[in-house]
Amino acid sequence: MIAADTSSIVAYLSGAAGHDVEVVEAALEDRQLCLPPVVLTELLGAPSLPRDVAALLRAVPLLGVDDGHWERVGALRARVLAAGRRARLGDALIAQSCLDHEVRLITRDRDFRHFANAAGLRLLAG
Repeated sequence: MIAADTSSIVAYLSGAAGHDVEVVEAALEDRQLCLPPVVLTELLGAPSLPRDVAALLRAVPLLGVDDGHWERVGALRARVLAAGRRARLGDALIAQSCLDHEVRLITRDRDFRHFANAAGLRLLAG
């Protein structure tokens, strides 16, 4: 399984070119794509999102939230912030979801490298 960040899904949906778009497309075709819950929330929050796209996104499996998840998110974010790095809450939630399920994350957002350095988040660069 491969998890996708909002940036890579938006690139895929907009028809942009890039390695991440190719990975998202292949993972969708092979039913190997999953989404952290925050990514689905961000995408469905777009007021102009077409219904067919919303239906496609809802069909992608979500990573579950396990016991202790919220505490691990807080600890992860604190570790990144303590290192003097940027750690947006949404990114911390996405990173911890991937860490909890041991899945790689495809993203265009370079801020996720801070979570990779702090906790071993496995990234596929966009």
